[in-house]
Amino acid sequence: MQLIAQYAAIMLPQYENIRYFVQDESRFGLKTIEGRKITLPGVKPIGDWQWQFKAFWLYGAVEPLTGESLFWQFSHVDTECYQQFLNEFAACYPTSLNVLQVDNGLFHQAKRLQIPDNIVLLFQPAHSPELNPIERVWEHLKQDLKWELFDNLEHLQTKVAQLLAELTPQIAASLTGYDFILNALSVANIF
Repeated sequence: MQLIAQYAAIMLPQYENIRYFVQDESRFGLKTIEGRKITLPGVKPIGDWQWQFKAFWLYGAVEPLTGESLFWQFSHVDTECYQQFLNEFAACYPTSLNVLQVDNGLFHQAKRLQIPDNIVLLFQPAHSPELNPIERVWEHLKQDLKWELFDNLEHLQTKVAQLLAELTPQIAASLTGYDFILNALSVANIF
């Protein structure tokens, strides 16, 4: 955070403020998400399931401080899709310097990726998804999809759109507002 604060001091005259977002991608598909059900001890849950591999990807960014979020749907994950997401994100928040916490996916580091001027990518340590609070948002969304069967991808997309509409900033902030992140933002005077 200290390095970001120093970089931001240089860049801040161009922008009104600094905002910190957590960002990741998640796959949503027709293959049934199995989960816990209340059963007798030692009895596995029984439910209908399907084994289809049609899917789409949801790219998302959430600001832990306010819960403000942006989600964008793509058919796959690659540098071109990520470039389009970054461009859309930069256009939605043009007046602030936006720090995005991301994992070490290859498409996040591609040489041909052109990061917009108002975005700074902050890479988390490798193999540590638990450090990115947006993982809890994906868990929250998929919780309502457990044991659900969808006839086609359009029905699943409709359900996910409904779940995103129900994801209020208060819920998103409660899921992503880890104390260590909020404390670091406070120490760095990033509000």
